[in-house]
Amino acid sequence: MWTMEYTQLGRTGLKVSRLVLGTMNFGPETDEADSHAIMDAALDAGINFFDTANVYGWGENKGRTESIIGNWFAKGGGRREKTVIATKVYGNMGPDGATVWPNHDKLSALNIRRAVDASLKRLKTDYIDLYQFHHIDRDTPFEEIWQAIDVLVGQGKILYVGSSNFPGYKIAQANEAAARRAGTIGLVSEQCLYNLAERRAEMEVIPAARDYGLGVIPWSPLHGGLLGGVIKKEVQGGRRASGRAAETLKDPAARARIQAYEDLLDKHGLEPGEVALAWLLTRPGITGPIVGPRTAGQLESALRAVELELSEDLLTALDEIFPGPGPSPEAFAW
Repeated sequence: MWTMEYTQLGRTGLKVSRLVLGTMNFGPETDEADSHAIMDAALDAGINFFDTANVYGWGENKGRTESIIGNWFAKGGGRREKTVIATKVYGNMGPDGATVWPNHDKLSALNIRRAVDASLKRLKTDYIDLYQFHHIDRDTPFEEIWQAIDVLVGQGKILYVGSSNFPGYKIAQANEAAARRAGTIGLVSEQCLYNLAERRAEMEVIPAARDYGLGVIPWSPLHGGLLGGVIKKEVQGGRRASGRAAETLKDPAARARIQAYEDLLDKHGLEPGEVALAWLLTRPGITGPIVGPRTAGQLESALRAVELELSEDLLTALDEIFPGPGPSPEAFAW
C-alpha cells in the first residue's frame, strides 16, 4: 500500500496530496460508474486534490465532467468533505463551433459570476476550494477580475484562486494588482504544461510562481503519453501514439531522445511513466502533477511514483537526455 505525501498549496495553509487527480477523461473516455470507482480509489489512496474544468466533457457535453463529480459527491460518505476540488473558468460553454454570445466566456465579472454559479450547481456543492482562470484574458483588467473574486469569496462560494497557462509576467501583474486591494489574497497556484520533454516553464513561469508564493501544478506530465513508454508499446503492438506524442515522434531527433529515455529506464528496471511523475516530484516549487487515469490500473501506476526515489546519477542522466533551458535570464543572455 502506498503512503501519500501532502504539501501546502503555495503560500496557503491548505494541505493537498502530491498527486492531483485529473478528471478530463471522465465522460468522454470513462463512463460515470468507472469514473466514480476511480475517484473512490483515489480517495482511498490518500489523493485529496481533484482537478476539473467547466468545459470538460467537451463538444455537446461541456459540463458533463463536473456533473459526474457532483453525482459522486452526492453519494455522501464524506466524499465532498475529504476532497479539495479545483475547477476552471474561461472557455465558451456553448457547443463547439457555435457563435459565442457576448459575455458568455473569458473573465469578465459577469461571466465569472455566471460560471461560478453554474459550476456549483453541476458539482452539487456550495463552495469551490480552488477556482482557476483557464487562460489569460487580454481584454479584462485584473482590477475587475479581483473585484468579482472578492465578492465570491465574501459570499463563501470560492476559497482560493489559481491560474492556468499564465506566462510569468501575467502572474506578476495579477498578484501586483491583488496586492493593491486590501484583503485580496491573489493567485495561490499556477497550472502549467511542464514535464521532462517540455521544460520551458523553468524559464519564467516557475520562477515567477515561486517568487509570488504560488504552488505549481503541472498538467500533461507524460506529455500526451510520450514519456509513458510509447515506443516500447508500439513495438509490442499496444496503444499507438496519438496527438502531441505522435507529432513529436515524426521528428527523428525527438524520437531518438525518447528511445534513449526508454533504454535508460529499461536498464534500471523502471517504468517510464512512473519515472516521469517521480521526476516532477523532485523539482523545486512543484506541488504535484495532474494524473488523468482512464482506468483504475493507470491510477495504480501513478501512485507508485510517489514512493519512487530517483538516484542522483539517474537524475543527471535524465537531464542529459532532456536538458532544461537553464535559469533566466542567463539562458538567453550573458
